[in-house]
Amino acid sequence: MNSTCLVELGTEELPPKSLQILSQAFAENLRLGLLEYDLAAASIKTYATPRRLALLLQDVPVQQADQTVEKRGPALDVAFDSEGKPSGAALGFARSCGVDIAQLERRETDKGSWLYFTREQPGKRLAELLPELISKALQKLPIARRMRWGDRDDEFVRPLKWLVLMLDSELIEAEILGQHSSTHTYGHRFHAPAAIEIAKADDYADLLRSQGMVIADFAERKTAIRDMIEKAASQLGGQLPIDENLLDEVTALVEYPAAVCGSFDASFLQIPQEVLVMTMQDNQKYFAIYDEAGKLLPHFIAIANIDSLDPAVVGNERVIRPRFADARFFLEQDNKQGLERMRGRLASVIFQKKLGSIGDKTLRLTRLAKYIASQTGADQDLVRRAAELCKADLMSDMVGEFPKLQGVMGRYYAQHEQENGEVCIALEQHYWPRYSGDKLPQSDIAQAIALADRLDSLVGIFAIGQKPTGDKDPFALRRAALGVVRILIESRLNLDLADLCRSAAEGHARELEAANVVDDVIEYIFDRLRAYYQEQGIGFDLVDAVTYNQPGLLYDCELRVRALHQFQGHEAAQSLAAANKRISNILKKQADSGTAVVDAGLFSEDAERQLFQQLLELQDTVAALFSQGEYLQGLNRLADLRPAVDCFFDDVMVMVDDDAVKNNRLALLAQLLQSFRKVADFSRIQS
Repeated sequence: MNSTCLVELGTEELPPKSLQILSQAFAENLRLGLLEYDLAAASIKTYATPRRLALLLQDVPVQQADQTVEKRGPALDVAFDSEGKPSGAALGFARSCGVDIAQLERRETDKGSWLYFTREQPGKRLAELLPELISKALQKLPIARRMRWGDRDDEFVRPLKWLVLMLDSELIEAEILGQHSSTHTYGHRFHAPAAIEIAKADDYADLLRSQGMVIADFAERKTAIRDMIEKAASQLGGQLPIDENLLDEVTALVEYPAAVCGSFDASFLQIPQEVLVMTMQDNQKYFAIYDEAGKLLPHFIAIANIDSLDPAVVGNERVIRPRFADARFFLEQDNKQGLERMRGRLASVIFQKKLGSIGDKTLRLTRLAKYIASQTGADQDLVRRAAELCKADLMSDMVGEFPKLQGVMGRYYAQHEQENGEVCIALEQHYWPRYSGDKLPQSDIAQAIALADRLDSLVGIFAIGQKPTGDKDPFALRRAALGVVRILIESRLNLDLADLCRSAAEGHARELEAANVVDDVIEYIFDRLRAYYQEQGIGFDLVDAVTYNQPGLLYDCELRVRALHQFQGHEAAQSLAAANKRISNILKKQADSGTAVVDAGLFSEDAERQLFQQLLELQDTVAALFSQGEYLQGLNRLADLRPAVDCFFDDVMVMVDDDAVKNNRLALLAQLLQSFRKVADFSRIQS
């Protein structure tokens, strides 16, 4: 017999950014616990609001199936003496099972004859097991910091205020985190604070909505909020590019959402709109409204947790005005100060004790950025100017208040001071990409500074022995390394990674001996390169086949990896990979096999003549394709060698007694292998 089981934990306000994680983890932990006891529910419906975590276990068994319990005792030749009398071992086993010796079974097995005790154990009831399973599930929740309350030792993310445990319409008696279970829940804190009796577990969500003014389903509440704000934005004559993270957070803050429209003085629009939007979204959790051109309008939408008869009394507009006024003051003060003065103050801020100030870092990255510009053809004077100013806005009042706006404010201040347009853009874009999947710097000036900034940090931090370990990465070097990978590959820059790292090392003080860690930095970046491709579903073995010798040009690596990935669909790919492995294994044992020149006069078999002739005919064509980065086309041409390669290994004995013939055949194989290795080491590909 299966039933519906309701579990609800009523709490103090839960942390909004963790609400979904807690809800999903609670459901998964309990699902695994039920599965372990053979009580798996057909489905588990989750409910999550600021004041509750709830689960509805649908079609769940009310009791375990009966089980047959067997215990094996001593062997028969030990259990009884020659006269058939039970030994102490047999009597002790019977006592441990709570039965008489006569009730034990004698059983023949393939491992001998033994005493056995067998009994039927009735399955335990869900109501009996559930409290313990819930407690274990709660203990495993990903809670960074647990709270204690009252005089108990219980710990949870927030104090528990009530507990509901029901099986269909029956109460499951239990105590969890200091609360005794009941069959009544509580609705909205203001609109419906009284207890609400639950007649049946299935009624939970509908009852909360109708009597408690609570939309318990997170997804349903989120959809309702989305519809509200889109409708409100349309009524205000604007558009609403919804930030999903903000929408999730707002959904986690309310139980019965109501949209409230507000406005602010249009004069505040003179402030950079990124500042206004960040104030509204990060500080107040408001949704900003834009016109069709993407320009901010003097309106916003807030989601209240009360359905007010007079939305004006909620006070959203009164709260936002002083914050905007502060932002305007910061902007005015920063513009009076100017970027040059801010830049001069960078010397007073430590970047890292052994690596000096941010001013010192700026000098290093300026030197390196100019070197990169000399390689890419970017304007070195503009690169120098942008690099000198790129960290200046860190000393601004605005960035002090809104750290996420570093770079953005630098662009605005540079525009105010009428710096070159490309310099202004580079001050913002050199921070790109800020996170995985973020946009990349677009101009060659910004790219040069972005690379210089990241490489300086990587080499410097490695040089002082603070390479990231485990989850600890205080200088965000993983993100920096991935940024280097993405900029070089996705911006198609033919820059040598090893050369860039060596140049970065030259910028550090000699006593740091930064040059000694260049190889470690390169290997670290290649680790990020492997992860970069892994996230795109490209096998580790294919990437390893291309990067086994750490080629300097990552963009060239990209071309070869993509070609190799596509080539795996070719019918000859697996056979050629196997042949490459075989050739590699043969040549590894022959120290001088790759140095000899092939002598066609030493051929005695048609198969070796045919392979050599076809290889000669293809070499120039394939080499030309590879030199143009057309690796897939080159591999497809090399695939034409498959029949000749198969025939060679079928008909030709390589390791013959005649050294001249043997070495000539080894040279032929080495020449064939080298043709493929201009793309990748095929022997590393897993078949």
